[in-house]
Amino acid sequence: MKLSTGFDISASALSAQRLRMDVISSNIANAETTRGSFVNGQFQPYKRKMVVIEPLQQSFSNVLSQQMNDNPAVQGVKVTKIKEDHSPNKLIYNPTHPDADANGYVNMPNVDVTKEMVDMIAATRSYEANVTALNATKSMFVKALEIGK
Repeated sequence: MKLSTGFDISASALSAQRLRMDVISSNIANAETTRGSFVNGQFQPYKRKMVVIEPLQQSFSNVLSQQMNDNPAVQGVKVTKIKEDHSPNKLIYNPTHPDADANGYVNMPNVDVTKEMVDMIAATRSYEANVTALNATKSMFVKALEIGK
């Protein structure tokens, strides 16, 4: 494995976690949005979005064959999609709300701000861990260059 592979792995993880934090921020910002989309002539509440992160190499056999042939595999992670959470929306009784139905209930987004904050903390910690790994790789490069002096 070459030294620059550490940069590639950390860079892909940093990009993925940054996108994850952006999506979580969007979820928090839209936690009260009752008019997220217009479907069949009616407004629908915002749907929570989630980021799906997968490794670049899917199978062990692919990685093994590439290593055996001295053709190192591209390593790291990638965001494969951003999907909507299909959990049910929350019904809140608020007859004064402009989007309340005839019974006084408002169809609110399926966003739980507490859960989003926990996800944000996890994404932030993962981002920080990848920055630390990137700095360690950089430190190894510097030490390797000092050997040649």
